[in-house]
This record gives sequence, C-alpha cells and structure tokens, in this order.
Amino acid sequence: MSKKSTKLLDVIVIGAGASGMMAAITAAKRGKSVAILERMNKPGKKILATGNGKCNFTNNNMDTSRFHGNIQLIQSVLDRFSKEDTLSFFHEIGIWPKEKNGYYYPNSGQAVSVVEAFNHELNRLHVPVYLEQEVLDLFPDKYGFRIKTVQTSYTCRNVIVASGLLAASKLGSDGSMFSVIKELGHRFVPVLPALCGFYAKGIPFSKVAGVRCDANLTLKIDGDTAATEHGELQLTDYGISGIPVFQISSPAVRALYEKKTVAVAIDFLPEISSEMLCTEFALRMERSKTEEKADRLLSGLLNQKLIPVLLKYAGIHSNEMLENITSERMERLSAGIHDCQVTLEKVRDFEFAQVCTGGIRTEEIDEKTLESRLLSGLYFAGEILDVDGICGGYNLQWAWTSGYVAGTSAAKKARQSELGKGQK
Repeated sequence: MSKKSTKLLDVIVIGAGASGMMAAITAAKRGKSVAILERMNKPGKKILATGNGKCNFTNNNMDTSRFHGNIQLIQSVLDRFSKEDTLSFFHEIGIWPKEKNGYYYPNSGQAVSVVEAFNHELNRLHVPVYLEQEVLDLFPDKYGFRIKTVQTSYTCRNVIVASGLLAASKLGSDGSMFSVIKELGHRFVPVLPALCGFYAKGIPFSKVAGVRCDANLTLKIDGDTAATEHGELQLTDYGISGIPVFQISSPAVRALYEKKTVAVAIDFLPEISSEMLCTEFALRMERSKTEEKADRLLSGLLNQKLIPVLLKYAGIHSNEMLENITSERMERLSAGIHDCQVTLEKVRDFEFAQVCTGGIRTEEIDEKTLESRLLSGLYFAGEILDVDGICGGYNLQWAWTSGYVAGTSAAKKARQSELGKGQK
C-alpha cells in the first residue's frame, strides 16, 4: 500500500488480520506513527472466510464461558472493549450491524465489507501496510526494537505481534513467527487445531457420509462428561463435523494431545424420549403387515442412510423380519439411537481448522495491557495468545478486543517514552 518507511515509528504491528488492523487503527487514532507488516499479499484474508463469507463479527451473549484460556485475563480485556464497543466502532467505520438470533453480521451480508472498511480507516489514518513482509527476526535495540524482514528492516519504539497461529495458513499465519517469539523468551502452550472435525470410529462412517441431522452430543474424556452441545451434526466419510462438534473441539483436541480416551455420545433423536420411541415401535409392530422388515421401525424418523447403520449398532439386521424383533431388542435399539458411542481418534489438520487452541502462555502477559512481562514494549493480540472461543463471533470479538487493548497500551507507552525524553 505504501513505500517502506525507514524512520523510527511509535508502533509496528506484525500481521494485518482482524486483531492487527484493529491494533493499528487504535494506536493511530491516538496520534502515534504506526505501520503494519503483513506476510500475505493482501490484508484481512482470513476475515473474508469467516462466517462462510458473511463475517459473524460478534455475539449478543458475550461472556467468558464462551472462551477457553485464562478467564481472568479474558475478562479483564473484555471489560476494556466490550461487544457494545465493537458495535459502536463498526458503526463508526461504516459497518451497520445486522443481528440474527444474537449473531451480528455486516448489513451487507458480506465479509468483504468489513475488510474494505478497515482498509479505508487505515488509509484515512495514514497507516501504511507493507505487504509480503515475512519477519525473520525481532530484537530490542537502543531505539526500542528492530524488525528484519526478507526485504528490509524497520525500527520502532513498540511492537504488537498479531501474527496468528496455524489455522488456515493459506489465508494468513504459517507459524513462521513462533521461533522469533521463542527467541525473545516466551513459551507456547502446544498449538492444536480447533473448530474443526474429527476422525472417529464406532459406526461405518463411509456409509453415512453426507448425512446432516439435529443431534445432542456429549463429550466424554476418560469416561467423564466434559461438555454437551446441540445442533446440526455432519457425518462424513472420516468421522464427525458440524457446529456442535466445533463447539466441543477445544477440550477434545487437548485431551487427545494428552493421550486421554475421548468419545462422543450421539443422541440422534433428542426430541423423542426413549419411552416415546419404544411406544412408537410397539405401534408400528401392531400396524405392520406380514413379512415387513426391521427397517420399518425407523422409517420416517431418521435419514435413510442412518437406519441400517443404527439397526446394526443395536444388533439388528435391516432385512430381519419385523415380527422377530422382541421388546427387549427394541429397547436396545432405542438406547443405541439415544446413546450412540463413537471414539475420536484424531483431529483434522490445521488447514481445515477455523482457529487454534494453544499459543503464548498468558501468565507471561500483563492481563490489563497485553504487554509482555518479559520485555517492555512488546505486545500481543489475537490468536497468538492462548485464548480461543467457540463458534458464534467470539474469536473475532477476541481479535477486536485484544487488538484495541494492545493498540491503546502501545500508544500510551509511546507517549510516556516521548514525555520521558522531553524531561531529560
């Protein structure tokens, strides 16, 4: 967007994603000289993919229960920049919000509107975005920090690292900043894919691939219930996916990493109790004709692909004569439908993940400013920190919130530095 700057800047932001652009805008609005370094050839690429291209940018039900990580830090940051602050900021830059069931989207229904609005605001504030700038090194110097990229080097008083982690690397971060950050002394909680599907076993998934159905999911870790979710379950050739799976993915993937036994109990008919289902089975038996098959028990209740699979799960062949199905076997079938156990084997790769769980250890970060406790003038924002949210606009809210706090804090630090020099 601009020619490279050689002057000493107040703040350099590494990463032109949601948190990075927010941090840069926030610092620039406070009168500080700011620039962004971005590894990709365009800013905001990952934003364009959020919410299936519609950009669900926040949620009405915003509280810490929707996040994984250091709750005290998350609450402290959310107190500084809330959902209401996000809506106000978005309106200020020209994005009118549209609310649907507590989810907020741009009124255009297009994520590109958000990226365009942020780019316009950066231009208005004279914040250059230097593209295709992969950071090779970052270290303190007498001015503050020096940042070396493949093409050149930059100097600044303060740095905000908003480079993301490993999710959807084709759209943003590829983890190249990890070694740079570690060289500065910071440690990482293992980075793992989240908000994605899992490879699973327990039923022949290849036979039900493509099926979508409302279901209740219960996550069990070493036999203990860890989470429950309801929503549209997607059955795939490799296992399970869909929003309810995404919502339990963070604790599930962490447990798999720790070599724990991870299973999901699926209730395929959550709106029909076991008692009601057995009653329905009995009625169908009474109405059945001679030589009807066992699959008649589930016809019209479940997707046709699911029927033979769940019958087999209960020990019943779909071609078995209906008259041979005893009440005990019907009860077993009902139990299998309401409590179908599948074992999670592994999570899908980073390229299929919407976010990551893990990141920089938050005990090394000041919870009020997001400044490093190890190195003055170094700040972090966004996914790079060990904080992740469930689906529903929570991860983008974390990006706006953490970007605002880091940008405000870095601008204040730069101002203090200027005042200190003036007093000498």
